[in-house]
Amino acid sequence: MLTSLACLFLVGILFSQLLQWLHLPGLLGMILTGILLGPYGLNWLSPQLMTIAADLRQLALVLILLRAGLALDLNDLKRVGRPAILLCFVPAILEIIGYVVLGPGLLGLSAIECAVMGAVIAAVSPAVIVPRMLKLMEEKRGTAQSIPQMIMAGASADDVLVIVLFSSFLSLAQGESGSAVGLLQVPVSILAGLFIGAITGLLLCWFFRRVHLRDSIKVLILMSVAFLLLEAENWLQAFLPFSGLLAIMAMGIAIYSRYSLLAGRLSQKFSRLWVGAEMMLFVLVGAVVNPAYLVKAGGPLILLIFSALLLRMGAVALCLIKTPLNRKERVFCMIAYCPKATVQAAIGAVPLSLGLACGELVLSAAVIAILITAPLGALGIDLTYRRWLKPEKESV
Repeated sequence: MLTSLACLFLVGILFSQLLQWLHLPGLLGMILTGILLGPYGLNWLSPQLMTIAADLRQLALVLILLRAGLALDLNDLKRVGRPAILLCFVPAILEIIGYVVLGPGLLGLSAIECAVMGAVIAAVSPAVIVPRMLKLMEEKRGTAQSIPQMIMAGASADDVLVIVLFSSFLSLAQGESGSAVGLLQVPVSILAGLFIGAITGLLLCWFFRRVHLRDSIKVLILMSVAFLLLEAENWLQAFLPFSGLLAIMAMGIAIYSRYSLLAGRLSQKFSRLWVGAEMMLFVLVGAVVNPAYLVKAGGPLILLIFSALLLRMGAVALCLIKTPLNRKERVFCMIAYCPKATVQAAIGAVPLSLGLACGELVLSAAVIAILITAPLGALGIDLTYRRWLKPEKESV
């Protein structure tokens, strides 16, 4: 396993830097590394590493949600109001509906299998969006209208909503009894996750103010609590459905709201941890991809992904109706809500691992969505934000 990890990091760094030199997202180089080193390529990754790949993907998702929560100011969202709330769920739901409506005709899957695929692909990528929105906040681009804060918060909540829906659709696809009732538990799961996470964050603030610890120790405590929240979701499932992932983000938001100085320091620590976690996440998702099946899926799948993406962009435009944003700022928000990567990497292989007939096609769709939308979204943000978003001092 140690040799596999050495290959993973060294080749991943090489490919990532090469893609960045070509002005493309480095995560594409990481996915290509996984395809090259995985069982369908050179087969240099040990079976032991592939066995724990799902847990490592979950770890990466926890890190990015903690980082997003610790940088999110609710006061900025209150200034935006209705559009910020709508962006949390309208684009993702419309994109999933696009898969359910168009998927059966294009791919020959059942409606519920298309719903599973839509839930995998509908989430936008914190790995692409969060670092760029944090950069915009540092440069104070669009911050007078709270554009980066709105996008970052909407993207994070969007991810959690999609993951909750994915769990329900997965139960339906497996034919579990009572799974239809599970869909009705989604609002309860979201509200309970917010409440439990906020209470946990406030308790941690109280503890950190009274007990002096190094920030590195606080990071370990936060991560441990986050893992326990994920496990508590399973423990309490029969009594109280709640989203552990949403609770993790709410915990970070609560810490920022009560102890912003500490939140800023911890966010920097998590940013450093993300460097290694991101590498493992995207290399390991590339490792389970069968390139031959990827080519075979081809045209209809790409057409479906683009069609659903247009629905998402249209939904973003609807959410921004009657806002003070000008046309360029609205188009920027539509572009920024496109890139897929993190959630697709984290859950794209789950249907295949559970033996669903649509599993390989869902994984192929997840990888194709990453390869298409991550570079387009990242380049779209990088090339337009300086021209379309005014610095705060010019916006006042």
